[in-house]
Amino acid sequence: MKKIVLKAFVVAALLTGTTTFISCGSDEPEVIGGGTGTGTNQEGTKLEGKVTGTITLDASKEYKLTGSYIIEDGGKLIIPAGTKITVTGTGTEAYIAVLMGGKIDIQGTASKPVTMSSANGKPGDWGGLTICGKATTTAGVEAEAEVGGFKYGGTADTDNSGSIKNLIIKGTGASINSESQYNGISLYAVGSGTIIEDVAVIDGSDDGIEFFGGTVSVKNIYLENNEDDSIDWTEGWNGTVENAYVSHTKAGFSTVLEGDKANKNPKFINLTAVSTVEEVVKDKPTTALQFKKQSGATITGLSLTGYQKNIDMKDNGKLSNVKIEGEDANPATNYTKAATVNVKDFSWVNSSVDVNTDLLQGTVTGEVTLDPSIAYKLTGSYIVQDGGKLTIPAGTKITVTGSGTEAYIAVLMGGKIDIQGTASNPVTMSSPNAKPGDWGGLTICGKATTTAGVGAEAEVGGFKYGGTANADNSGSIKYLIIKGTGASINSESQYNGVSLYAVGSGTTIENVAVIDGSDDGIEFFGGTVSVKNIYLENNEDDSIDWTEGWNGTVENAYISHSKNGFSTALEGDKANNNPKFVNLTAVSTVEGTALQFKKESGATITGLSLTGYGKNIDMKDNGALSNVKIEGEDANPATNYTKAATVNVKDFGWVNSSVDVNSDLLQGTVTGEVTLDPSVAYKLTGSYIVQAGGKLIIPAGTKITVTGSGTEAYIAVLMGGKIEIQGTESTPVIMSSPKGKPGDWGGLTICGKATTTAGVKAEAEVGGFKYGGTSDADSSGSIKNLVIKGTGASINSESQYNGISLYAVGSGTVIENVAVIDGADDGIEFFGGTVSVKNIYLENNEDDSIDWTEGWNGTVENSYISHSKEGFSTALEGDKANNNPKFINLTAVSSVNGTALQFKKESGAIITNLHLDGYDKNIDMKDNGKLSNVKIDGADASKEDAYNEGTKVDTSKWSWKNASL
Repeated sequence: MKKIVLKAFVVAALLTGTTTFISCGSDEPEVIGGGTGTGTNQEGTKLEGKVTGTITLDASKEYKLTGSYIIEDGGKLIIPAGTKITVTGTGTEAYIAVLMGGKIDIQGTASKPVTMSSANGKPGDWGGLTICGKATTTAGVEAEAEVGGFKYGGTADTDNSGSIKNLIIKGTGASINSESQYNGISLYAVGSGTIIEDVAVIDGSDDGIEFFGGTVSVKNIYLENNEDDSIDWTEGWNGTVENAYVSHTKAGFSTVLEGDKANKNPKFINLTAVSTVEEVVKDKPTTALQFKKQSGATITGLSLTGYQKNIDMKDNGKLSNVKIEGEDANPATNYTKAATVNVKDFSWVNSSVDVNTDLLQGTVTGEVTLDPSIAYKLTGSYIVQDGGKLTIPAGTKITVTGSGTEAYIAVLMGGKIDIQGTASNPVTMSSPNAKPGDWGGLTICGKATTTAGVGAEAEVGGFKYGGTANADNSGSIKYLIIKGTGASINSESQYNGVSLYAVGSGTTIENVAVIDGSDDGIEFFGGTVSVKNIYLENNEDDSIDWTEGWNGTVENAYISHSKNGFSTALEGDKANNNPKFVNLTAVSTVEGTALQFKKESGATITGLSLTGYGKNIDMKDNGALSNVKIEGEDANPATNYTKAATVNVKDFGWVNSSVDVNSDLLQGTVTGEVTLDPSVAYKLTGSYIVQAGGKLIIPAGTKITVTGSGTEAYIAVLMGGKIEIQGTESTPVIMSSPKGKPGDWGGLTICGKATTTAGVKAEAEVGGFKYGGTSDADSSGSIKNLVIKGTGASINSESQYNGISLYAVGSGTVIENVAVIDGADDGIEFFGGTVSVKNIYLENNEDDSIDWTEGWNGTVENSYISHSKEGFSTALEGDKANNNPKFINLTAVSSVNGTALQFKKESGAIITNLHLDGYDKNIDMKDNGKLSNVKIDGADASKEDAYNEGTKVDTSKWSWKNASL
């Protein structure tokens, strides 16, 4: 809440003495105010004025708050369980305030909460509850509150303003003007002796709760659709919020948390916040946690779901001010995991949000068991990590409200899923209308063998799969119904209903139905898993698809096609490890193809019954018919395989049905070892980050087209990660946007552990990544024969990404034969570190071709810089500490004048064999640094020397630099 212009408030009655009442006539309710005692009236009671003694309300009466009701110093207001206060006063004139020295005792219970609300509970109807205490605040002693001009603040951090339990407040946030509104609860320098727990603030037009300094802690807080900040603090508040649930279902709110000014490190223990809002208002993304100026907090047990921005350091405050789960806050982390606060604990609130609904999104790292009595909504990706286990009891229904490829459930290698459906209570996963392509389905990644190899990358999500453990166990699936899957990635690719990546034979899958998917029903990518009792209806591509040498068994499968346009009942591809099908019945009312085998694939099928297909056997790539054994014989396209059903559709009565693709996208993280395939035309659609311990191998000839836009698309190698680019002179690796225009994407960033004047674990300009240590010989991998084009995406008018950013990269890293062309910022920039580079070609980078800072002290050998477009900054720019980096054989040529070598502050370099041509300024000591800092061919740099006698670097043999997409 912002500072407001004070308005006069009306004191309707000023009462003195003992219990006193002012009659307003036989048809008017009483006014309660003034003295000591209890006031009751069978005809209703009006609250207005001041409390100077002790007032106890009567829960049997419905009170009306007609104006301001102020508990003065020495006064006490007791509100018993079940009391209802209806606010009939309008706007800013109606509020309850507890002044310094006053007390309030709200005695609600879960079964009988105290309620304060306007008649309709609309945002902005009234002014809410304000409490002023004597604890410390950076505003000082006896500061003046925004609300009512009340005094607050002292030195008594354990001050006690009373007790609030089981209170519901609705419709607060009355508007003073277009910029200022009241809060639901305003806590001014309230002390730690005050008890506040089990409180709900709903539909406020400003903040739910705001702390202005003080030491008070609150517990068990429910905040729903407060239009500004759900929880806001300022003036050095240093209490704790424990167990808070925040719900946003209406567009236009500001934040979940907002901290401002001094950081006294308040604590949040178990904070769950959920937004179902997809709409962006005034180009502002929905934001979870916002910190202004130097504010911060310590947060444990954080669960965020559905917000477009999770961390916002509004005034570029330090991320280290905010500790989340013991680590510095990271805007790149989604903090999405299972709820740490159970919304069902707030059933006493009786809110408009269904407490029997819970959202699924994020990751499962431990063991999570769903509750079949809850109507779950899958709003995005829900991923069971290595070591995690997701248990879904019989009868659980999961409605997919997330859209398209963003919504799916995945079980990664080492994770497990246990679906415990029964025939009478199956588990259901479906979009509301169950339309094909609505969502992404279920993916399981295992450790069994696949011809794709160990640690292969899945089509879906880029997840890793494949190993040597053919008996691997990814869990158990029984009685599962999946509808509406196959979300479209592009015109050629869609998700499957169930994708089984190298899943092992220890996994149980039986009694599963996949209905109305726009791609495959079930697809096996290698592995040894077998499935039993499968029902597949109107999946638009292949009902059952397999590849990569899957060799399990499908027993008792019923396939139904009643809609035109599907591909096949079965499709096998690639290596033939002879999977088995025992009892397969497929029925079509729209003809089409039944069994299709690509390349050398095959199968052994017994109990086959095909009905209604126009083509029963299709050997797509002229594979041998002997690869396919049907009833002990080679497959025969002339045989119709039509006979009595071998699987009884009635066995799938529990389904209640309507009947009586290679990923080329790069995005996400690399945690193990990933090797790209040079035959694949990769598309970088967003950030692709090699984590500590991860390794990305890019073979010679690989081409990566950047289709992601601007600053969202880049490749980064973090501390402890490695990249190995294996380009050659004849087949370099290329990374470029389609047109290679300056500023199209963010380039390549590498963060190492070498020294930098920025210190240990400094924070990079790009992505907030950490870099810097003490290991000057650190190795981040090897880069050979790489061409990068179109980098330098603009963050703002002052900042852009570089072609290659080297943050504290160590001398153990090999970088040679690299070209950076048409970047909107620097070609290569060194932020400290000891790495050296060799054979570098830099053409028309719009800022500095080579830039360094933070004490980089490596060597650049054989570099050629070309400028043919006006507007660039420099060929070389050094900044800050001078650790004497070396340049051996440096040629820079300009046809458009400009500045060649620029040195800022105390920076310098040692340069041998320098050749400059075409620049109108060769040496620029930007901050009047000493020319002696720069040694060129053994002498101090000279502003008068043309430096045109050095031997040019010969690039005639660098044909690799001309490579393009």
